[in-house]
Amino acid sequence: MKPLHLESLVIHGGDAQQDPHGALVSPLYQTSTFVFPDAETGGRRFAGEEAGYIYSRLGNPTVNLLEQRVAALEGMEAGAAAATGMGAVAAATMAFLKAGDHVIASDCIYGCSFALFSHLFERFGVKVSFVDLSDSKAFAAAFRANTKLVFLETPANPHLKLIDLSSVGEICARHPDVRLIVDNTFMTPLLQRPGDFGAHLVVHSATKYLNGHGDVVAGVITGSQEDIHLIKMTTLKDMGATMSPHDAWLITRGLKTLALRMQRHCESATVVADFLVKHPAIEKVYFPGLNDHPGHELIGTQMKSAGAVIAFELRGGYQAGVQLLNRLNMIRVAVSLGDAESLIQHPASMTHSPLTPEAREQAGITDGLIRISVGLEQVDDIIADLSQSLSQLKHSTASANGASVSEVAQV
Repeated sequence: MKPLHLESLVIHGGDAQQDPHGALVSPLYQTSTFVFPDAETGGRRFAGEEAGYIYSRLGNPTVNLLEQRVAALEGMEAGAAAATGMGAVAAATMAFLKAGDHVIASDCIYGCSFALFSHLFERFGVKVSFVDLSDSKAFAAAFRANTKLVFLETPANPHLKLIDLSSVGEICARHPDVRLIVDNTFMTPLLQRPGDFGAHLVVHSATKYLNGHGDVVAGVITGSQEDIHLIKMTTLKDMGATMSPHDAWLITRGLKTLALRMQRHCESATVVADFLVKHPAIEKVYFPGLNDHPGHELIGTQMKSAGAVIAFELRGGYQAGVQLLNRLNMIRVAVSLGDAESLIQHPASMTHSPLTPEAREQAGITDGLIRISVGLEQVDDIIADLSQSLSQLKHSTASANGASVSEVAQV
């Protein structure tokens, strides 16, 4: 049979367990444990001699379906579902590290990923170098004899920095003992598949586009059968960061509309970005779909589309950002992204507050940066809300009285 397109795999991907009653929708196995037909069966399953479910922290049919479906979408052999996106990042990285190892991470990643690498890893003797991975020479020079992992996001959170995965994959291939891990949350497998460019593991905050409805926190890791088995049987299991069956069922339901949602998200984001570029209150817009965005040429090769997250700098800096957020009517002031609702936030005081001011400066995250996740509302309504709030900004006052994040109560 001819392989299914991704738009069909979001509905049919994975080997769903057939419901004995013929239900169209895969059942929700809302159970903590599974009954063995006899003591011998239980012993064989615990010994790994017989396939079968034991306890939902170790595996569950509903969770397994989601894992298989996302793995199929990413073109990977297997998947592991985690309780949160950070659970996925922690499990995927810690499974392959020990004291004395070295990690190369992109200089612009999600704030909690940065905190994990720079704070917790340091406590356990793992060294991390934060490097501009768009600079091939600097990246190649960052490898050490004890380098075990390379970790990156593209587009990067929050200002959409793009990294050429082909180039990164080629450099990593020179170091066969090093695993490349890519956070693909912003793109989803429909717009970008890092495994096609050499990534060994791909992680998602399934809280975002994969679920799409703002009612779940979850993460997913995809990779080879061997790597996923190691992750499941060590860090994921022993940290207890596994996903609940109910959350897996909700995400599997959300996946069915992913292709349609991503099309609408991306189309609307392009219109919103064009509006922001032309607005006099905006200093700079960061959006891969703009011709002057660094790496824009990756659209059509590495990426199918620009995505639906936009960042922009206001001329009035931090105070103007506070005014903008507080005067919006429909657009919600909230962290996260990929929901039906358009969400807007201030990275320096919110998602990226774990970064030191120096690290934020190095990553280009200024106090005046705003990030918006364009939702599924009618795009004219999104623009109208932004327009009415931007029109109220007092740029001269905001600029004269501007203050840094450290000087002003956080939003």
